[in-house]
Amino acid sequence: MNNRTREWRRPTQAVILAGGRGTRMRPLTDTRPKPMIEFHGKPFLAYTIEMLREQGFDRVLLLLGYLPDVIQDYFGDGSKWGIEIRYSVSLPDDLTVKRIQLALDQIDDCFMLLYCDNYWPLQMDRMWARFEASGAPAMVTVYGNKDGYSRDSVRVNEDGWVTVYDRSRTAPRLRGVEISYAILTRPVLEMLPTEDALFEEAIYPRLAAEGRLAGWVSDHRYYSVGSLERLPLTTEFFARRPAILLDRDGVLNRRPARACYVRRPEEFEWLPGALDGLRLLREQGYRVIVASNQAGVARGAMTAGDLDELERCIRSQAEVAGGGITAFYDCTHDWDAGCECRKPRPGLLFRAQREHHLDLTRTLYVGDDERDRMAAEAAGCRFAQVDENRSLLDIIKEEIHRTGEMNREQTKECSHNRA
Repeated sequence: MNNRTREWRRPTQAVILAGGRGTRMRPLTDTRPKPMIEFHGKPFLAYTIEMLREQGFDRVLLLLGYLPDVIQDYFGDGSKWGIEIRYSVSLPDDLTVKRIQLALDQIDDCFMLLYCDNYWPLQMDRMWARFEASGAPAMVTVYGNKDGYSRDSVRVNEDGWVTVYDRSRTAPRLRGVEISYAILTRPVLEMLPTEDALFEEAIYPRLAAEGRLAGWVSDHRYYSVGSLERLPLTTEFFARRPAILLDRDGVLNRRPARACYVRRPEEFEWLPGALDGLRLLREQGYRVIVASNQAGVARGAMTAGDLDELERCIRSQAEVAGGGITAFYDCTHDWDAGCECRKPRPGLLFRAQREHHLDLTRTLYVGDDERDRMAAEAAGCRFAQVDENRSLLDIIKEEIHRTGEMNREQTKECSHNRA
């Protein structure tokens, strides 16, 4: 399907809806708007603005209503964040169509629209490529919701087009949650009704019915400040405790021959430097998560109990050497099972993300073959490959150095922002 009418320039402006009263977040919102609730000493909205800057946006337009001074006084013109911030202020009880209408002369012909209470690790390069290829006037981001994290609100077909948008969540066969991070164009704004309404209710059902609403579907969980029960998860996510994802065979240990498997502890042979690398990671506070294909279980070469015993032994040996492994994630299905967890599919990485609240866009996955690289790319991870010229230990030293440099730069930036 292609609805292309014209070429659009990649957006550099983000428009953030941030005017609501946040009544579900009381008493936290009695004195501040909900995006100003703090996590680790920084407002939720600051994390979003920093991410937008990192993804190439240079301007943010905040559509405010409730207690606008709290946000304006904190962010000012955005210069401390290296981004231009402007504001449009309307009444606290205005709905989002009116907020957007009042700001039309400040909105670019192609822009990104966000809800102020959702944070999702944006991958703008990949999203923009999909949007351009679609030719659609609009594309929304959809969380796959395979874990039942929220209530489904959309239906997306196999070609990636939203066919149903239902904010009431009552339509049959819904699968996925619309979380905004929407790329929108001027023709969409020309569809705004004259009466006030919720923007998504006024626009998305019509576009979906016309076959003109593209979807970017992601299994990377989003985090929010929209309900009190979500706050502990968001707190854990923004702690950004360092983590690294590792394949097993060919990364930690010598890879067995094709169609052969490491079935018991005595068959497991650590690669040179691997244990030293795990020790360095523990010293630097990293969580180490191993994600690997282990089809030997489905193929009868070993049992699930054999695999558990082997992983207990691996973990014990790592501990003795001063390292540690936080968790193992294994695909035990056969080669042709068609599951979502067998690499090169990214299911194992997304499962690790949800259970350990990782930001995969900030997490390195280390593997030794093309399937690992493809899984990392599909999950949005950075990737490094072990080969005869580059060991796991080499990669770990590089990553620790890189992280140290980034932390020093962030410390300087935080000091500048506080000044």
